[in-house]
Amino acid sequence: MGTIGDVGEFGLIARLTRRLPQGPDVRLGPGDDAAVIAAPDGRVVATTDLLVEGRHFRRDWSGPYDIGRKAAAQNLADVVAMGARPTALLVGFAAPPATKAEWAELLYDGLADECRLAGASVAGGDVVGTPGIVTLAITALGDLGGAAPLTRSGARPGDVVAVRGRLGHASAGLALLTEGRDGPAELIAAHRRPEPPYTAGEEARSHGATALLDVSDGLVQDLGHIAAASGVRIEIDSSAVPVPDVLGPDGLRHALTGGEDHAFAGTFPPHAALPPSWTVIGSVGEGAGVRVDGREPPAGAWDHFPT
Repeated sequence: MGTIGDVGEFGLIARLTRRLPQGPDVRLGPGDDAAVIAAPDGRVVATTDLLVEGRHFRRDWSGPYDIGRKAAAQNLADVVAMGARPTALLVGFAAPPATKAEWAELLYDGLADECRLAGASVAGGDVVGTPGIVTLAITALGDLGGAAPLTRSGARPGDVVAVRGRLGHASAGLALLTEGRDGPAELIAAHRRPEPPYTAGEEARSHGATALLDVSDGLVQDLGHIAAASGVRIEIDSSAVPVPDVLGPDGLRHALTGGEDHAFAGTFPPHAALPPSWTVIGSVGEGAGVRVDGREPPAGAWDHFPT
């Protein structure tokens, strides 16, 4: 099938767009100067992320399909965390010309399949050759359906703190890969391909959530964003944090500080009857910051600018 350099810009675009089914929110998809996406609410939820080879993924650890799934998931999760329904992704793809065309096609298959899980579509984007590494720039769009966005600033003293989705799995998987180990396979798969529970935003809204966010950089660090935006203190009960045996002896540390699982954490009124898929792990009080069992939390979290 050759390389993307052999195929050329427009040949590559043609190959990739053939792999991108369009959902009903996309009124005009790839092929024109810009896409047209329905916005029934009159507002558009928008978020963007960069994924850089060597920082967010390694091609010797993850195949192109999993990289595509991961790239879509982390952006779709941000839309869901606002209480919105994902509608579309726009994808910027930069890669060396020597990259195999099949690699690019599998990447876009992963993007499209993850979008399908969330009810969204890849509606367009751009491709460019680069002499360096693979880079993905993703913009995700969503619709609020007439509701107010769920933000980080609504938590109030007396609320409970609850989580939905896996915690610590991606972090534990990354540690295994860094150590050159090949198992447990469940953890390595979690690093390669997160599984955000895309129904979490709707569930949180229907149960009166006062604040919500995507756990991308670590539970403690991300709950700190809610604490700061809301002007409250969040108290975590470590015994309530879900830590399955597969996480091993460092399981609690991974669950508290590990990123890239794209679970959801929110605050709810004290008497909210949450479904079993949500786990109450703490409470909201007066003060500032985050405490674990009444003490300073363990150090460590994802940092996009490590020193």
